[in-house]
Amino acid sequence: MADLKENLHTEHMVLNMGPSHPATHGTVKFLLTLDGETVVDCVTEVGYLHRGFEKMCESVTWTNVFPYTDRLNYCSAIMNNIGYALAVEKLLGIECTERCKYIRVVTNELARISDHYTNVAAAALELGALTAFIYFVEAREIVWDLLEKVCGARLTSNYVRIGGLMCDLPPGFDGDLKAVYPKLDALYDDVDKLLTKNRIFIDRMRNTGAISREDAISYGFTGPCLRACGVDYDVRKAHPYLCYDRMDFDIPIGTTGDNFDRYLVRMEEIKQSMKIVKQAMRDMPEGPINVNNPYLRQPSKQDVYTRMEEMIAHFKMVIEGLKPPIGEVYFPVEAANGELGFYLVSDGGGKPYKCRVRPPCFTMTSAMSHIIKGQMLADLIPTFDMLNMIGGECDR
Repeated sequence: MADLKENLHTEHMVLNMGPSHPATHGTVKFLLTLDGETVVDCVTEVGYLHRGFEKMCESVTWTNVFPYTDRLNYCSAIMNNIGYALAVEKLLGIECTERCKYIRVVTNELARISDHYTNVAAAALELGALTAFIYFVEAREIVWDLLEKVCGARLTSNYVRIGGLMCDLPPGFDGDLKAVYPKLDALYDDVDKLLTKNRIFIDRMRNTGAISREDAISYGFTGPCLRACGVDYDVRKAHPYLCYDRMDFDIPIGTTGDNFDRYLVRMEEIKQSMKIVKQAMRDMPEGPINVNNPYLRQPSKQDVYTRMEEMIAHFKMVIEGLKPPIGEVYFPVEAANGELGFYLVSDGGGKPYKCRVRPPCFTMTSAMSHIIKGQMLADLIPTFDMLNMIGGECDR
């Protein structure tokens, strides 16, 4: 037996996982070195969904960037719209109206809810929990029905504008929201009962994909993945924007930094976001939704057709673009995955001189190698799911 151990030739197996793999979604590849089923090393390769987002933004007017922001995190497009709009408004030195702030918060939190529904549903599905997936996808469709009533689109919204919004909330929207609350609560409870105390789900999630508080900060984690490590950081609380400083909500945090705590944090955030939506709808003031400056906010068709000043402003806006003063700004918002920041540079022209995006999941995906070493091959699936890498955000 001793002679067999000395002379038996063994070596690690190198396995290409992705990009053509149902769990990597065609957007990332893991080059794995395995000792049996234990991960010895992992090289994470992003870039399989590369569209040159930032350079495209620098070739169009400031207003025309919005459809591109929709394609960042396409599970919660309105959050990207809002982040970009706030950055440009900071560059211009303007502030949107009070009603606009509340509407942005309502649509922002609905987008957050739909993002968390998608994340938890997909993670459950890839661990074999098909029923939980069906329940949360149904809940997501209900939320997307609401967003479709607001802006006419379900996935890529293109709803927000510099200085305001495309349109006001539709008549009866408050009633539409109240009508779906019971159904959304029932679907949430169903998934909670199916997963949170499920022995198989807990075994696959608890103590897998864990990262320490210090390492998470070092890698630049933000959002639910950072809060799951016990770090109480949320941009909405640390650097309030819109009307979040007037909202009463809690920031859920975990203790272990593993996949199960990430799941629990997202589940609680769904409840907190729903709480914010109800408060914002209750306190929403009347008034205009756009700044009263046709040279900053693209005027409506009715105004363009009937008023000379607006027609001139519309012509200049479309042909030349609005022209912010020379300068640079960075504006962070709390997106579903964490801190989404836009760094913009203006040279005084009608197009962004520089548009740099700080996507939340890019830094977290960079930690995959560190997190998965020493874990089982099967643990890579829930870990990748709960880090929630979105290919459009990682566009590099």
